[in-house]
Amino acid sequence: MNKAARERRVPLWIAPVLIAFVAASCGGPPDTGEDAHVTTMGTAEVTAELVDLGGELIDRPMYDYAHVMKYRILKVHRGEFDGDTLYVAHYNPVKARADVADARVPEIGGSLKSFCVGDIHRMALEAPMDDFYMGGIINGFFDEWKGTIYWAVWTNRSGRP
Repeated sequence: MNKAARERRVPLWIAPVLIAFVAASCGGPPDTGEDAHVTTMGTAEVTAELVDLGGELIDRPMYDYAHVMKYRILKVHRGEFDGDTLYVAHYNPVKARADVADARVPEIGGSLKSFCVGDIHRMALEAPMDDFYMGGIINGFFDEWKGTIYWAVWTNRSGRP
């Protein structure tokens, strides 16, 4: 083999590294959103798809509020639910869940960074919301839903169960 051909050859160790990288990025098990908080906090736990934000999320740093969002239940981990639709109030939803706890609502959190329709969330919940939060509420589903609104205690991003 001449010198030019040797310089163009790819080292043998590159192929297994590339194969491992492709396999890890395409075929690994999806993140279930499970952690010690979501599995123990609250009285109920679900994996659900966010189907409607219920209006625009407002970003006013001096205003704390809960925003009600609509979900489709994909899997119930704990608790009992009627049907597959769920209405959940999230505290200060423009903040990442890891940064949302404050003096008013200290016992909430999660790994979710932002809310996007179509995303899957694993959530620890309490109900009814009014027993766990007293403050401003934005509820775009007021005319649509008169049932239980759940309070999101812990919210993690998840893959489909």
